[in-house]
Amino acid sequence: MASLLEYIRSAVPSAPLLIGEVVAVDGATLRIQQPDGSLAMARGTATVGESVYFRPGGAVEGQAPSGAFVDIEV
Repeated sequence: MASLLEYIRSAVPSAPLLIGEVVAVDGATLRIQQPDGSLAMARGTATVGESVYFRPGGAVEGQAPSGAFVDIEV
């Protein structure tokens, strides 16, 4: 049974993939504003004003499409 639990844990990422807009760049450290207004830090390369996918306290995963953010609660 333990191997099934380990398999499930490995399939779920430990940190969620988030989206935000880069508001400051300091070398490889980016300050990212999320749609709710909170700020997060991540490592990577991007320019101010660019939308990115990132993991909090981790790395930028790539460029995100720009546009209006819509939060749908299920």
